[in-house]
Amino acid sequence: MRVLACPDKFRGTATAVEIAKAVAAAASDAGWDCDIQPMADGGEGTLEAFGGANRTTTVTGPVGSSVQAEWHLSGKLAVIEMARASGLNLVGGAEFNDAMEATTAGTGELISAAADCGATKIIVGLGGSATTDGGMGALRAMAPLARYRGVDIEVAADVRTKFIDAAAVFGPQKGASAAQVALLQGRLARLAQVYCEEHGVEVADVPRSGAAGGLGGGLFAVGANLCDGFELIADSVGLYEQIEQADLVVTGEGCLDATSFDGKVVGGVTELARHAGVPVVAVVGRATVDAVGKIPTVDLTERFGEERAVNDTLRCVESATRDWLSACL
Repeated sequence: MRVLACPDKFRGTATAVEIAKAVAAAASDAGWDCDIQPMADGGEGTLEAFGGANRTTTVTGPVGSSVQAEWHLSGKLAVIEMARASGLNLVGGAEFNDAMEATTAGTGELISAAADCGATKIIVGLGGSATTDGGMGALRAMAPLARYRGVDIEVAADVRTKFIDAAAVFGPQKGASAAQVALLQGRLARLAQVYCEEHGVEVADVPRSGAAGGLGGGLFAVGANLCDGFELIADSVGLYEQIEQADLVVTGEGCLDATSFDGKVVGGVTELARHAGVPVVAVVGRATVDAVGKIPTVDLTERFGEERAVNDTLRCVESATRDWLSACL
């Protein structure tokens, strides 16, 4: 019997790789074979889905100081997590962010580095950004833009927010006051006009153009494709084919709720498994009432209590998964 472990991260407690390895350990103890495929929907963990980082480049951080940003290169494919270069975590959170000045320049520098290394396909995962610069910092760092002719830039996003809406939807999470949100909205509106004038592309009403504070729209203006993050990553790593080879799929995330089934990893894995006719179970940190019944679920908080589920996540995952798999044999 073979199980496929393809979880998302448990935000704040464990990476997708760590969770997948805990599932694999449980499978071994229970007498199952196990393959692992860590998953993401475009945010943190995107690199791990492709095998992890294997390059490091010094780039401009979100508030100007240099940061060491990891990225992935395999043949002609490059994978970039914008949060590694322009993420809110790099400045210590919203409290320490400069919401008006935070820049995506470092992400543009990573894209430039990938092109310099000969990449002809570049996947850019959006999520966890400190920025609301509409991607202008990135585009300036990518210049000259003519060098990207023949380069396929795929943008992986887990939200459908439109360009100008990015300020109101995400600005407060990045430390912007109400007054600053209004200023950022105005700036994005003007920038949408600039992109139309300079590139002939209307970005304002394009779904996902507001992802990462408008970085999605900036990249779209210069020819990038805006994609559903889970679908893009799943297709790229051959997830459906891996599911077809399994007798059971184990996925999971930190908090299972109604949004988990709207473009997120758990919902995407569940749908692929349904099409393949393979049973699936979600091992989660906790499940909210609105998610109950949508998928067989192992709720770690319900089973072990909140303190242990948060502070000893991996052992809880391993124990609960071992019991589940043993019962299936």
